[in-house]
Amino acid sequence: MTDQRIGILGSGDVAKALGRGFAKHGREVKLGTRTPEKLRTWSAETEGTVSVGSFSDAASFGDVVVLAVLGAAAEDVLELAGSENVAGKLVLDTTNPLDFSGDGPPGLLFGGTDSSGERVQAALPDAHVVKCFNTVSNAQMVDPEFEGETPPMMICGDDDDAKARTEAILTEFGWPGALDVGPIESSRYLEALVPLWVRIGANLDTWKHAFAVAR
Repeated sequence: MTDQRIGILGSGDVAKALGRGFAKHGREVKLGTRTPEKLRTWSAETEGTVSVGSFSDAASFGDVVVLAVLGAAAEDVLELAGSENVAGKLVLDTTNPLDFSGDGPPGLLFGGTDSSGERVQAALPDAHVVKCFNTVSNAQMVDPEFEGETPPMMICGDDDDAKARTEAILTEFGWPGALDVGPIESSRYLEALVPLWVRIGANLDTWKHAFAVAR
């Protein structure tokens, strides 16, 4: 099986959800974190082959590396992971540069002419970054269940082969495929959808929704 070993950078809900999903689908998974003790219960309860280490451990372990941390922490985590440990690899970027400093729903720390996806690719010039999973709830990332038809997952990146590998992962996870919205700079627009996604969820009292393109 290709892309058998998965290194996940992060220890939050997204990292744990994707870690469980990859393990469920037969992958070997290593989560990287500053505080491995936080994941002791998770690793004991998760079925499959999972382990925990440092960010650099997870980055060097994975055939595929998943960045699953808060957007504000992404660049610091990548420095700890080491760009040399992901050279030539597919990196799935799930991050959003959300600003939680206000009292209401989050906005963006930056956008319009910049994005987290572009910053991740710039920090990892020898890796193939694909923005993915950033526009849905962690509860829907693997084996999604919607009241209506499941839409393709919107992704973007600069490398066609990396996007094809990403689509294969999505299909295995129960998505009908990927909707390629262009190069990595399209992260600006995928990330900008997320504050809207939050507001729609609050109005509809659901966090299991996703954006779809009607034709």
